[in-house]
Amino acid sequence: MIVSLLLAAVVGYLLGALPFGYLVAKAKGVNIFEVGSKNPGATNVRRVLGHGPGNLVLLLDAAKGALAVGWMILLSRNGGNIAPDDLLPLEVTGLVAAMLGHSFSCFTKFKGGKSVATGAGGFLVLFPLGMGIGFVVFSLTLALSRYVSLASMLGAASLPFAAFAFKQPSPVISLAAMAAAFVIYRHRANLARIRAGTESKVGQKKTDAPHS
Repeated sequence: MIVSLLLAAVVGYLLGALPFGYLVAKAKGVNIFEVGSKNPGATNVRRVLGHGPGNLVLLLDAAKGALAVGWMILLSRNGGNIAPDDLLPLEVTGLVAAMLGHSFSCFTKFKGGKSVATGAGGFLVLFPLGMGIGFVVFSLTLALSRYVSLASMLGAASLPFAAFAFKQPSPVISLAAMAAAFVIYRHRANLARIRAGTESKVGQKKTDAPHS
């Protein structure tokens, strides 16, 4: 089991560390770490390069989380030597590692994004109902506030409550709580800008946008 957990952690980290935001922006001649919010996440890529590249990064980052969880499920269903009781701890380990890899990528000097899309992709596989609830919370918050950062934080914060309400296994509840705390922590600078009234909003013109 220890070897399997280590493998899940290594594969999850390497998947999460794939710097798609940096690579997509680099293909357009832009160093995403030097423009906008200097974050390689989909939101900054969208602001700097437009919806096409931003949406591509969003899908790729979500796919990293989904694969970090899903490859073990596929392996177990296709003759892999994974006991049913061992599958959930491996899935949880894979997603934790993927989120850490995304935020602290070994390919970009341990710089990275805030793990929202990567975490969402993983929970879409691990706890799809909770992810659906999180998406509703995200969408409503974004519609009302136009802050992507606030919508991301509240969407993440809804996950542990959904996991508890729908009686998910304790590892899923714990993971949801840790993921929410991690996402909120990674958005601490955004929180400060929201309080100061300088956080960028969706639809805000670049010429009028405060520092993001």
